[in-house]
Amino acid sequence: MTSDDFRRQADFVRAIPLEVVLTSWGALRDRQDTSRWHTQRGPLSVTGAKFFNWHDSRGGGGAIDLVMHLGGWDARQAIRWLWRRLGCHGAGVNPTAHKRVDADTPSSTGSTSNSRSASSPGRSAPLRGETDGNPTRRHRHQQLHLPAASFANLPRVRGYLTQQRGLSAAILASLIDSGKLYADGRGNAVFVMVAGKPNRPIGAELRGTGNYVWRGLAPGTSKNAGYFWVGNRGSKQIVLCESAIDAISCFQLHTQIHGAPLPADCICISTAGVRPDAPWLHPLLARGYNIYCGFDADEPGEMTSRQMNTRHPTIQRLRPPRHDWNETLTSPNP
Repeated sequence: MTSDDFRRQADFVRAIPLEVVLTSWGALRDRQDTSRWHTQRGPLSVTGAKFFNWHDSRGGGGAIDLVMHLGGWDARQAIRWLWRRLGCHGAGVNPTAHKRVDADTPSSTGSTSNSRSASSPGRSAPLRGETDGNPTRRHRHQQLHLPAASFANLPRVRGYLTQQRGLSAAILASLIDSGKLYADGRGNAVFVMVAGKPNRPIGAELRGTGNYVWRGLAPGTSKNAGYFWVGNRGSKQIVLCESAIDAISCFQLHTQIHGAPLPADCICISTAGVRPDAPWLHPLLARGYNIYCGFDADEPGEMTSRQMNTRHPTIQRLRPPRHDWNETLTSPNP
């Protein structure tokens, strides 16, 4: 990142409302005094863009100062956190309002927002076999609304993903630390989808973790613009999977199993449903990546794999040994 890029990021996130920052940090607003917030650093008073900590007798102004105070970080660390977590709130700008598709080496990011909840099943279409035609056109006038993070619900999400889906705690910790995975206010797992080197969030896959397990997309998600990914950035091997959980499962299998068909440094990408030709696929092929179609071993997965191979003959089929990669991971003999 150049110094100009860094200054632009700083200017962009500085104007994020302090209430948004505090909510995403896990602070609680006082029920009696709405200008007072309870944080791990003690109670804060917030007036507009100014804040003051009565325990430390310290204050400041703007989102960057606030995160520096809450985290004990320097300015660069605070700006990076704000950009990854709350970039969609900066100066009221919608970071997804880009018509150009950024396709580059997969890059990590995270983001939350203080918007209305995106986790209602009635609002989010199912991922599997989604046939909306053109997701970019469908969401062209809809601003991205990523659900706000809930640190209180993170143990629930961790428990679901490790105990019920068999995912590695170490891999999940890495995804959480990098902002690619978090919990929302309803206890859903939020897998952030990004585009290009700017780490720009373009949407999220949502997965319910309660008794009623469902999956959907955050409102305003543009599947054509990017994807959720996990793996080692320097790898030239990419496996396309149908969901974020399958992508993590596939990566975990190839990391842990000796003699797996792909090297342990592969990258696994979620296409958020079966589709044969995402716009970012061709640029990845042009950059020399060896791409495998790892869709489910069922009729939609096989059919879409054949269609993909017809359009891109260099893409090879990598069939999960079981129905999908997560079922393979959780089976007694994967």
